Amino acid sequence: MKEEIQEKANYCLHCVVRPCQMSGCPLGNHIPDFIQAVKENNFEKAYEILSETTVLESICGRICPHEKQCQGKCVRGIKGEPVSIGELEAQVGDYASEHNLTIPKEAKKEGSVAIVGTGPAGLTCGAFLAKKGYMVTIFEKYTKLGGILNHGIPEFRLSEAVKEQTIQKILDLGITVKMGQELGQDFTLAELENEYDAIFLGFGANCSSQMGIEGEDLPEVVGGNELLEKGEYPDYTGKRVAVIGGGNVAMDTARTIQRKGAKEVTVIYRRAEEQMPAERKEIQDAKQEGVQFLFTTNVLKILGDGKVENIECIQTKLVQKEGETRLSPVNVEGSNYTKEMDYVVMALGSKPEEAVVTKLGLELDKKNRIVVDEKGRTSKEKVFAGGDIASTKGTIAWAARQGRDAAEAIAEYLEEKK
Repeated sequence: MKEEIQEKANYCLHCVVRPCQMSGCPLGNHIPDFIQAVKENNFEKAYEILSETTVLESICGRICPHEKQCQGKCVRGIKGEPVSIGELEAQVGDYASEHNLTIPKEAKKEGSVAIVGTGPAGLTCGAFLAKKGYMVTIFEKYTKLGGILNHGIPEFRLSEAVKEQTIQKILDLGITVKMGQELGQDFTLAELENEYDAIFLGFGANCSSQMGIEGEDLPEVVGGNELLEKGEYPDYTGKRVAVIGGGNVAMDTARTIQRKGAKEVTVIYRRAEEQMPAERKEIQDAKQEGVQFLFTTNVLKILGDGKVENIECIQTKLVQKEGETRLSPVNVEGSNYTKEMDYVVMALGSKPEEAVVTKLGLELDKKNRIVVDEKGRTSKEKVFAGGDIASTKGTIAWAARQGRDAAEAIAEYLEEKK
């Protein structure tokens, strides 16, 4: 295994322009430098280099959309296969866990920070603040840390062991944990403002979006985000299930339901396959596992007498609309047909929980996401936010980047207030 990793590291050209790092990696990881350390068989140095920009090496190395990010910008990929950047990053992170390497930490500083939510944004923000020496307390509504890492990504994509090892390294920085504590239920933002010097909100936006079509209120119509978050699945044995959407949530729910014995799982997407936002690998894995796909297809109605029995579909065609760069799906008149179905999963995107965010007293956009500047500052001086609750970029690395940027801004704010 070690020889294989060495060979993959040696494949890197250590480019001067570094497109993998400069335009490919949301976190700006020093990719050629950490790979050079791997070439030299110095995994401690490789980990030290990665620790400058990330605390999620083992996780990002496994589940980031590498072909759209770092590896998609790799110079090697122009004429052949890109460098296996994700795999190399994961190996370095795993080595650090196996050998109990610690994240470097500065001397203790004055200033306390509350982190609400323990997804990639919250964990990263808390870690970088703790690295700087600040007192950090994180609040999590569940009895397990990780946010979407635990309540959104299936075990077959990210193992429990990897999550636990990664989170433990972060907690070892001296972070205090308060679990079973939900914003709006067990405490308020105002209470945090009174107790802490700064607050970071990173509790995500995990309410599934809806289509607003007939039959959507039938009991067998559920949200993909909620399915993954709660892990409470009906008995799909022998059932026909439609998953509407084209992102990673659609792939994760479809693959999970397929593994639970469904007779037929069909992903329905309005555009063409090449336009799906899901990772290529996830799409291919879903196909290999038996998931069916209907492309350029829209769902008009969900039909049934008290329960889901059929869905009415229509073919779409892609057209270029004025002022838009992306092709738009338009229904093809007269191409309607029905398809038998027992369950429907909505995986069309997510939105914040309105009942929670509207009570925060923060400026929100039209989609009820918290408005922040480039450093994660909200409309309240000592409140910062990042991740899905404040953005639609929707990848683990982007959420982590926002958490790190907010940590920098919070540190600046705390220094100014001394």
